[in-house]
Amino acid sequence: MLDLRRPRLERFARLHYAHKLVLSILIVCGIIALVLTLSQDEQTLEIESAYAAQDPQFAGYITTLLGVETTSGNEYTLLTNGDQFFPAMLDAINHATRRIAFETYIYEKGRVANQFTPALVAAAHRGVQVNLVVDAFGSNRMSEDDIEHLRQAGARVGRFGKARWWTLDNLTYRTHRKILVIDGKIGFTGGAGVSDHWLGNAQDPDHWRDSMVRVTGPVARLMEGAFNENFVDTAGPVKPMVEPLEAPPEARPRDAAFVLRSSANNRSNDLKHFYLLAIAAARHTLDICSPYFIVDESSEWALRQAAARGVRIRILVEGDHTDALPVKYASRQSYQKLMDLGIDIYEYQPTMMHTKLMVVDNIFSMFGSANFDNRSLEMNDEMNVGVTDPGFAARVAQDFDADLRLSHRLDPATWPQRSLLEKSREYFWSYFGEVF
Repeated sequence: MLDLRRPRLERFARLHYAHKLVLSILIVCGIIALVLTLSQDEQTLEIESAYAAQDPQFAGYITTLLGVETTSGNEYTLLTNGDQFFPAMLDAINHATRRIAFETYIYEKGRVANQFTPALVAAAHRGVQVNLVVDAFGSNRMSEDDIEHLRQAGARVGRFGKARWWTLDNLTYRTHRKILVIDGKIGFTGGAGVSDHWLGNAQDPDHWRDSMVRVTGPVARLMEGAFNENFVDTAGPVKPMVEPLEAPPEARPRDAAFVLRSSANNRSNDLKHFYLLAIAAARHTLDICSPYFIVDESSEWALRQAAARGVRIRILVEGDHTDALPVKYASRQSYQKLMDLGIDIYEYQPTMMHTKLMVVDNIFSMFGSANFDNRSLEMNDEMNVGVTDPGFAARVAQDFDADLRLSHRLDPATWPQRSLLEKSREYFWSYFGEVF
């Protein structure tokens, strides 16, 4: 007998499914809209600097404002690409005698991990206290065997931001810090993690362009203090170890270094203030190298004021070789208005540009893990170092100029001629700029 109800039931089922699908899409869109709304800056920061970067009092001024210690007597070595920084980092680990503090966003299987893990295990076996913090999301491809080998050797391994059902609201907050400190005396920081795409010398799209800085001196202890902040949070019970500075540093305005760390915040933090003050202190030149370059109202205001003062501003970013194309689109949405201010924007061509450096007036430099975007300056745990040292600034400028020669300078006259599809993508993804 023919069942006349079946077609109606099937139509009802299809309609019910369609309604559920539409409702699900609306709920997802609502959640996205809520996140984007909540992540918008509560206010535009308009910060000016009472001192220029070349003023002898600038370092003391900025550290007093930000409430951090100033150190002197440090030395810095800029290490260009994996061919330079990986051997230097491994050599420091191999010569450690007391303790190793290592924090990184990415630690994943591969040739680099196959060098670092045995080196850390060997250090632990010879009695060195090895402490490691990795981000649970960024290092989700870290070998469980590596973790087990480290722990069996006596190393302490903490995972930052592990997913728990009662902490789902914190999933977007990551540690993006890159810190390696050996015996409280030698430190490394910059953009690189433990992954094979940092190998080599940026010779092709499979090998990234990046920089790390090796520092020796008292500032390494301040870097270790930043490490211990997350070590305490992830690997307890712990006994954080760092020697205090022996005495208040002598005022040496041409040899000053300090550490700025940041953590997730609903508002701007000191690291963002640090960036804005550095821009505000520029009087002649400002060079910024950062992937994921996204301005908000505060940073746009600071750059606009610097351009109005006659500062020559050059910004070096990644090009089409990128690991985050939506972020690239969001970045490009603001390029026209920046170029209209007279700011030069360069896109690096050979491979992914991942270096994070800033030089102000050929004397003040900033380096570390933070990108020039809202995620780094308001959502991630980051650590940057500020240095007043004309010799080191000249060394950074040397690499910056070499990278510019391998980059394409965007032309403000022809930039509007890109395709409608490209403009549409940029417009759409720009709405996510506050969470990138």
